[in-house]
Amino acid sequence: MPTVLSGRALAVTATATALLATALGAHTATAETATAAATVTDKVLVIGIDGTVLDRVKAANAPNLQGLMAQGLTAKSTLYANPMAATSSGPGWSTIATGVWPDKHGVKDNTFTGKNYTAYPDFLTRIENAKPSLNTYAAADWEPITSTDAGGPIFSAKVDKRLSLKGDRDGYGTEDPKIAAAASAELQGQNPDAAFVYFGQVDGAGHSYGAASQQYLDAIGRVDVMVGQLLTAVQNRPTYAQENWNILVTTDHGHTDAGGHGGSTIQERGTFVIAKGAGIPPGSVRSDVKLVDVAATAMAQVGVDPGPAIDGIPLNAPDDNDPFDTLRPNLQTRVDETGIPAGVKGFTHTPPAGWSIDNSKMGTGGVTEWAGWAFATDEFWSQSQRDQWRELNVRSRDVFAVADSDEWDDKSHTGSYDSTLITPKWAVTGGTTKNLTFQTHYHHEAGQTAQVLVSYNGGAPALVKSYTADAVAKAESLTLQVPAGATDVQVRFRYAGTNNWYWTVDNVKLG
Repeated sequence: MPTVLSGRALAVTATATALLATALGAHTATAETATAAATVTDKVLVIGIDGTVLDRVKAANAPNLQGLMAQGLTAKSTLYANPMAATSSGPGWSTIATGVWPDKHGVKDNTFTGKNYTAYPDFLTRIENAKPSLNTYAAADWEPITSTDAGGPIFSAKVDKRLSLKGDRDGYGTEDPKIAAAASAELQGQNPDAAFVYFGQVDGAGHSYGAASQQYLDAIGRVDVMVGQLLTAVQNRPTYAQENWNILVTTDHGHTDAGGHGGSTIQERGTFVIAKGAGIPPGSVRSDVKLVDVAATAMAQVGVDPGPAIDGIPLNAPDDNDPFDTLRPNLQTRVDETGIPAGVKGFTHTPPAGWSIDNSKMGTGGVTEWAGWAFATDEFWSQSQRDQWRELNVRSRDVFAVADSDEWDDKSHTGSYDSTLITPKWAVTGGTTKNLTFQTHYHHEAGQTAQVLVSYNGGAPALVKSYTADAVAKAESLTLQVPAGATDVQVRFRYAGTNNWYWTVDNVKLG
């Protein structure tokens, strides 16, 4: 994940500098900096626009949204699909609000059956629990977001102030202007520290006319005006000069060109995060951001540690230096695959520096893209064959390693699939304990094997983990007992099978 400086640090610095220049001069810098730092208040506004396609935002008359993109960060990402959850609003907004994926928050569709908000509450509730003195606000005209009707509320009664309008009764988004007016008054005249505001009419236009329609673009334009109202309200706050605001804009799912969502196409799974704030480079673009990061970022902005309970990572978290992500500039377009659009760059067989692939036992032929371990993106790999759980690989980010014997088998070949991904040699101290962590997504079938093996000082690899059942979108952690005298360790991921399923690995760390 690219490093982004702390929004709080940059805002404090900027405010302090301005005060120093107009007050006592450079010789009083230390005292004035301390005073300025004490008066800066961190705040966050999350704007949710239902069913919005990023490419259509770029094509619409949307100067406010496009201005946020120019002034901050734009990040496209993709959702899950069934059986984890449908690409619908209940799971989408629950994922955004809680910062965890549907396998944790439990919402799979708009019935909200199985919801687990008690264990995984929304980010405003988490902020209230951690810092009750902070003021929280939520406004929406889709009832489940802020009302007990229809399976909600996603944002709990712990939130200081919730506005819920019944926009569904008269059509999608008909209450959006009322939401915009009320939220603008709250943002400008009151003192919310963390706020969530929802608009629904873009999704309505998608259902009625399709995402490729002019009506859909017009709906984005109307919502853009309301986004401008909220931004103006924030900027017109009497205390704005002493505040550090982070603005986030996101959506719960995409739409097909013809209209509709809920399925597994890349159009329906498409989402985005736009973010503006101190420490976010203007015009920046990232490929490692997920919807769960919205909640984590909002919490971190107001000084609440998201902690390990949620899947999200704050946007300004330090770079985790995942070596697979360095391969993005080298990704290629399809060779043998036909379901992947021709222009999508998304795979390579060349490993990052220090890593290697052993294909000495690998059969010949087969589909080129998957001839042994490859490195791919979700947009590329999941479109190779839909509805076979590839869409469930939600905990991998950006570029990940994948061994896919199912897709490899779709072209004639000799021999079977047997490929091993090998890490660099990492320094260790004999007699200590190390923790091997990685994200994995494994779909099992009899006849295939997936093994994690470890060798010390170049010795024979020893088995430390064998997968014999599905391990879907899992954060793995394996404890390694380093033998006495060992000075280095090397890890191998060996996958073997033919016309079985697949295994993905990402963000491999030894700590």
